[in-house]
Amino acid sequence: MGLSNIYEAVLFIVIISAVAVTSKEQLSTRECEDLGFTGLALCSDCNTFAEYVKDQELVADCLKCCTEDSDDSMSKAWNSTALNAGSKYITYSGAILEACMRKLVFYPEIVGFIEEEKDKFPTVRVQYVFNSPPKLIMLDEEGQHKETIRIDNWKREHMLQFLQEKVKPTSASAKI
Repeated sequence: MGLSNIYEAVLFIVIISAVAVTSKEQLSTRECEDLGFTGLALCSDCNTFAEYVKDQELVADCLKCCTEDSDDSMSKAWNSTALNAGSKYITYSGAILEACMRKLVFYPEIVGFIEEEKDKFPTVRVQYVFNSPPKLIMLDEEGQHKETIRIDNWKREHMLQFLQEKVKPTSASAKI
């Protein structure tokens, strides 16, 4: 192993360490979406990304928007929400399930939820927005948007469980 190889290895470790240190900061959902990240990336994906992309600023942004790896895919989504909201046990007064009506044909689990399960949640409403990816917009007591969570790959039972745990059954802002 030559001196240049050692130098390259040390430089790589320093860069990855610097990225890891700066990645402790989490960006808001909106900031991540503005950067082109959906919040669905795992932090291990960003580390793999760093091996192929030499733009350290882009990798750092990825790490600020990623979800920590876990064995349970639902806990990834919930932990991401908890990290962004600041509390693991936060609940919301309501939610908007937003999707593009034309694209729903590609999301049978979401269609099934809307048709068969949505009525179990009086504080959740469905809103159709052209070209919108499926997402849950979580609402506070005043009906203001607090968190946006992409649900493209969620199964019906995951939506049910998430909403049962995160959305209050009734609220003062039930007028949504």
